[in-house]
Amino acid sequence: MKAIIQRAHDASVTVNGSTTGAIDHGLVVLLGVTHEDTEADADYLVNKLVHLRIFDDENGKMNQSLKDVSGKVLSISQFTLYADTRKGRRPSYLHAAGPEQANVLYDYFNQQINAHEVDVETGEFGEMMQVQLTNSGPVTIILDSHEK
Repeated sequence: MKAIIQRAHDASVTVNGSTTGAIDHGLVVLLGVTHEDTEADADYLVNKLVHLRIFDDENGKMNQSLKDVSGKVLSISQFTLYADTRKGRRPSYLHAAGPEQANVLYDYFNQQINAHEVDVETGEFGEMMQVQLTNSGPVTIILDSHEK
Protein backbone atom coordinates (compact mmCIF):
# COMPACT_ATOMS: atom_id res chain seq x y z
CA MET A 1 0.00 0.00 0.00
CA LYS A 2 1.33 3.42 -0.95
CA ALA A 3 0.33 6.81 0.34
CA ILE A 4 1.42 10.19 -0.96
CA ILE A 5 0.79 12.66 1.82
CA GLN A 6 0.78 16.41 1.45
CA ARG A 7 0.57 18.84 4.32
CA ALA A 8 -2.32 21.11 3.43
CA HIS A 9 -3.47 24.54 4.54
CA ASP A 10 -6.81 23.62 2.97
CA ALA A 11 -8.09 21.08 0.46
CA SER A 12 -11.25 19.82 -1.18
CA VAL A 13 -12.45 17.19 -3.62
CA THR A 14 -15.27 17.59 -6.11
CA VAL A 15 -17.19 14.87 -7.96
CA ASN A 16 -19.63 15.81 -10.74
CA GLY A 17 -19.62 19.43 -9.61
CA SER A 18 -20.39 18.66 -5.95
CA THR A 19 -17.90 18.89 -3.11
CA THR A 20 -17.71 15.50 -1.37
CA GLY A 21 -14.96 16.35 1.10
CA ALA A 22 -13.06 19.37 2.40
CA ILE A 23 -10.57 20.13 5.17
CA ASP A 24 -9.21 23.39 6.50
CA HIS A 25 -5.92 22.09 7.96
CA GLY A 26 -4.22 18.72 7.86
CA LEU A 27 -3.13 16.18 5.27
CA VAL A 28 -4.23 15.18 1.80
CA VAL A 29 -3.63 11.46 1.33
CA LEU A 30 -3.54 9.79 -2.09
CA LEU A 31 -3.83 6.06 -1.38
CA GLY A 32 -2.92 3.23 -3.73
CA VAL A 33 -3.61 -0.45 -3.06
CA THR A 34 -1.85 -3.43 -4.66
CA HIS A 35 -2.83 -7.12 -4.81
CA GLU A 36 -0.95 -8.36 -1.75
CA ASP A 37 -2.08 -5.57 0.58
CA THR A 38 -3.97 -6.45 3.76
CA GLU A 39 -5.47 -4.68 6.74
CA ALA A 40 -2.02 -4.90 8.36
CA ASP A 41 -0.65 -2.66 5.59
CA ALA A 42 -3.42 -0.14 6.22
CA ASP A 43 -2.78 -0.27 9.98
CA TYR A 44 0.92 0.42 9.42
CA LEU A 45 0.22 3.44 7.18
CA VAL A 46 -2.45 4.88 9.46
CA ASN A 47 -0.19 4.64 12.50
CA LYS A 48 2.60 6.40 10.59
CA LEU A 49 0.24 8.99 9.18
CA VAL A 50 -1.36 10.16 12.41
CA HIS A 51 1.91 10.24 14.38
CA LEU A 52 4.35 11.55 11.75
CA ARG A 53 5.83 14.80 13.08
CA ILE A 54 5.59 17.08 10.05
CA PHE A 55 3.70 20.08 11.44
CA ASP A 56 5.48 23.12 12.85
CA ASP A 57 5.78 23.69 16.58
CA GLU A 58 5.97 27.13 18.23
CA ASN A 59 9.61 27.42 17.05
CA GLY A 60 8.84 26.65 13.41
CA LYS A 61 10.34 23.14 13.60
CA MET A 62 8.50 20.16 12.14
CA ASN A 63 7.90 18.54 15.49
CA GLN A 64 4.15 17.99 15.79
CA SER A 65 1.88 15.28 14.47
CA LEU A 66 -1.53 15.44 12.86
CA LYS A 67 -3.05 14.59 16.24
CA ASP A 68 -1.01 17.29 18.01
CA VAL A 69 -2.39 20.01 15.72
CA SER A 70 -5.96 18.62 15.55
CA GLY A 71 -5.56 18.25 11.80
CA LYS A 72 -7.93 16.47 9.45
CA VAL A 73 -7.38 14.11 6.54
CA LEU A 74 -8.72 14.35 3.00
CA SER A 75 -8.37 10.79 1.71
CA ILE A 76 -8.43 10.04 -2.03
CA SER A 77 -8.21 6.57 -3.55
CA GLN A 78 -5.69 6.59 -6.40
CA PHE A 79 -4.90 3.36 -8.25
CA THR A 80 -2.47 5.21 -10.54
CA LEU A 81 0.15 5.10 -7.75
CA TYR A 82 0.79 1.55 -8.99
CA ALA A 83 1.33 2.56 -12.62
CA ASP A 84 4.13 0.68 -14.36
CA THR A 85 5.75 2.91 -16.99
CA ARG A 86 8.78 0.77 -17.84
CA LYS A 87 7.50 -0.34 -21.25
CA GLY A 88 5.95 1.77 -23.95
CA ARG A 89 4.13 5.04 -23.44
CA ARG A 90 0.90 3.86 -21.89
CA PRO A 91 1.11 2.98 -18.19
CA SER A 92 0.11 -0.50 -17.11
CA TYR A 93 -2.00 -0.83 -13.98
CA LEU A 94 -1.59 -4.58 -13.47
CA HIS A 95 0.00 -3.99 -10.05
CA ALA A 96 -3.03 -2.06 -8.77
CA ALA A 97 -5.57 -4.11 -6.82
CA GLY A 98 -8.95 -4.69 -8.42
CA PRO A 99 -11.78 -2.34 -7.45
CA GLU A 100 -13.45 -4.71 -4.96
CA GLN A 101 -10.29 -5.39 -2.95
CA ALA A 102 -9.09 -1.79 -3.19
CA ASN A 103 -12.42 -0.32 -2.06
CA VAL A 104 -12.59 -2.61 0.99
CA LEU A 105 -9.07 -1.65 2.07
CA TYR A 106 -9.64 2.05 1.29
CA ASP A 107 -12.73 2.04 3.52
CA TYR A 108 -10.83 0.18 6.24
CA PHE A 109 -7.95 2.71 6.02
CA ASN A 110 -10.38 5.61 6.51
CA GLN A 111 -12.15 3.85 9.41
CA GLN A 112 -8.80 3.35 11.13
CA ILE A 113 -7.96 7.05 10.79
CA ASN A 114 -11.29 7.80 12.49
CA ALA A 115 -10.45 5.24 15.17
CA HIS A 116 -7.43 7.42 16.02
CA GLU A 117 -9.88 10.28 16.61
CA VAL A 118 -8.84 12.11 13.46
CA ASP A 119 -11.59 13.43 11.19
CA VAL A 120 -11.41 12.12 7.65
CA GLU A 121 -13.14 13.43 4.53
CA THR A 122 -13.14 11.48 1.26
CA GLY A 123 -13.74 11.58 -2.41
CA GLU A 124 -15.83 8.88 -4.10
CA PHE A 125 -14.12 5.61 -4.86
CA GLY A 126 -13.84 4.88 -8.58
CA GLU A 127 -15.12 8.29 -9.70
CA MET A 128 -13.40 11.04 -11.65
CA MET A 129 -12.46 13.62 -9.05
CA GLN A 130 -11.03 17.11 -9.00
CA VAL A 131 -8.74 17.64 -6.00
CA GLN A 132 -7.73 21.13 -4.98
CA LEU A 133 -5.24 21.89 -2.24
CA THR A 134 -2.94 24.53 -0.89
CA ASN A 135 0.20 22.57 -0.03
CA SER A 136 1.74 24.03 3.11
CA GLY A 137 5.54 24.13 3.07
CA PRO A 138 5.44 22.52 0.58
CA VAL A 139 5.66 19.19 2.38
CA THR A 140 5.07 15.99 0.40
CA ILE A 141 6.06 12.55 1.71
CA ILE A 142 5.73 9.03 0.29
CA LEU A 143 4.81 6.18 2.64
CA ASP A 144 4.96 2.56 1.46
CA SER A 145 3.88 -0.32 3.69
CA HIS A 146 6.20 -2.64 1.78
CA GLU A 147 9.23 -0.55 2.76
CA LYS A 148 9.01 -0.94 6.53
